[in-house]
Amino acid sequence: MQKGIPSENAAAQRTSLKRNAVHLGIVCPMANEGDKAVRFCQAVLQQTSGFQKAVFFAVFDRANKDESLDQMRALEQTEPRLRVIWAPEDRCVVDAYLRGYKEALDAGCEWILEIDAGFSHQPEDIPQFFDAMEEGMDCVFGSRFIGHFEHSSFKRRVISWGGTKLANLLLGTRQTDMTSGFELFSRDTLNMVLGRGIHSRAHFFQTEIKTYCRKLKFVEVPITYRSASPRLGLSAVKEAFRQLWRLFQLRLKEQL
Repeated sequence: MQKGIPSENAAAQRTSLKRNAVHLGIVCPMANEGDKAVRFCQAVLQQTSGFQKAVFFAVFDRANKDESLDQMRALEQTEPRLRVIWAPEDRCVVDAYLRGYKEALDAGCEWILEIDAGFSHQPEDIPQFFDAMEEGMDCVFGSRFIGHFEHSSFKRRVISWGGTKLANLLLGTRQTDMTSGFELFSRDTLNMVLGRGIHSRAHFFQTEIKTYCRKLKFVEVPITYRSASPRLGLSAVKEAFRQLWRLFQLRLKEQL
């Protein structure tokens, strides 16, 4: 594990909870997962034993074109730990995550785990997030650079590595992986992040979240990432630089 530096002025209130007293929410946007949707949900829920309550929030929107939504709705009829969210108003993947966060917070979840579908993130990596949170962390972040990349192009690794180095330099963060989306938050931490506002409309929003958490008590844990995510388009890259510059300006004004 790689630990962050605690801050006396942390915005989130630290409360050390044991999982048997915790209502856990798992936020997972889904689209076009095929037969992996049900298998992935079941594999994730298998890792949640010992919690007072655990709920898997599967968020679908109009990006889904296959039978994944119908399959998950069928599973919902027999799996009380599953909630399928239909969000046709979503305009981008960030909206899907934000909808999932809102659903988990509205349901009273004390810990909120964010994970990508399709087995790009591995369910068996989940327990270490819970172990770290029980030690009193505000948030726990998965890192591919202290873990493993599998079936991902060299170009994508370089982009993630370069983005991490640049963000650390400009934003004062100290993480090994600023672009991963496998993370666990306390309720107070996620409320703080959402209170700051998520301005990015593309993949950079993961870096934005980590930047807001940089003064909190956090730890990075090794994860295995399999299969490359969708190709980054030029518009997403431009958006990342715009948001990076915005956050850098806030840091210069001591507003970050």
